[in-house]
Amino acid sequence: MWWLVSPGNPLKPREGMAALSARLGSAMAMARRARIVPTAIERELGTRYTVDTLRKLQQRYPRHRFVWLMGSDNLAQLHRWRNWRAIARAMPIAVIARPGYDGAAAASPAAAWLGRYRRSAASLNNRAGWSAPALIPLRFDPDSRSATALRRADPDWASRFSGRALRDPLTHHPVDPDTA
Repeated sequence: MWWLVSPGNPLKPREGMAALSARLGSAMAMARRARIVPTAIERELGTRYTVDTLRKLQQRYPRHRFVWLMGSDNLAQLHRWRNWRAIARAMPIAVIARPGYDGAAAASPAAAWLGRYRRSAASLNNRAGWSAPALIPLRFDPDSRSATALRRADPDWASRFSGRALRDPLTHHPVDPDTA
């Protein structure tokens, strides 16, 4: 699983955002014992929007069969993302339940459009018979922690990761510690 640490979310203000290297370093620390590879590959790809990132990932890794993993909080607002239907057509979307967002996600325009493409989580093991668009709800005990709450509880978190020279765990390219 790749954890895409974004250079910047177009739907969020840049003001107050920690440097990319600090966010990547934090993600690497959180994923330390998991089979998750944090990466800042979007910076290298030069993409700002998810639809462009997915297209470039598919071009760069043509033999990979990707599944886009997002929280139900993102599904609730997916219809606000640039060219969201192209995102859905690019690869299957698996959605992790997030406390407090399931109702908004289920009522969202994107969920309504994707509803006819719903697949079971078990079907991920045998994708030969289907392709995107696909919506795969993932059900397990959701993690109630949120990045916003974690940052609020520890306002100086980024200082522990700032100024370090990092190599992207996926691309192995250096990530400048001063890059926003």
